[in-house]
Amino acid sequence: MRSSRAVHWKVCFMLLVFLVLPLALRADDRVGAHFGFVLPIVTRAGGQTTTLSDEFKIGFPTGITIKTGGKLAFDLELVPLIHGPSKLVDLTVHPGVLYSLGGPFTGGLRAAFDVNQKSWGFTPLLNIGFPQSNGTTLFGELVLPIRFQKDDLDRNQTAVTFGLHFGIAF
Repeated sequence: MRSSRAVHWKVCFMLLVFLVLPLALRADDRVGAHFGFVLPIVTRAGGQTTTLSDEFKIGFPTGITIKTGGKLAFDLELVPLIHGPSKLVDLTVHPGVLYSLGGPFTGGLRAAFDVNQKSWGFTPLLNIGFPQSNGTTLFGELVLPIRFQKDDLDRNQTAVTFGLHFGIAF
């Protein structure tokens, strides 16, 4: 028997697909996508600092971007995060807005919902893009995930992470 939480996420995903699909079918160059990897370099939570060398994690952000035709875009990103030693995989649903700052720079703010975790928050970002001759764009991004979460003893804490995200947009 399936858990109600799993069914809930499947229903939400299907609704999202049905909302985005009509836009994608008539959008031509207004819909884009990206894929990459993110490394959480340093995290401060519960009075402790953890670095990438203390606990290796790597995420694989995959996103769909809907461009408004101006400087603003809506972006939905799904980020599976693999914890090195344990091979545990978390998933963050990461909707947000992106704003062109001119030239190769984009700023953004994402909401963050960590699936099956006692954690939610937001992620400010600063992106620099490097357009390629084939129409794709290589990019680097500074991210600052801020999460409000519960620790193992069910106490509230805030986690702040500095991370680097690299990828390709098309």
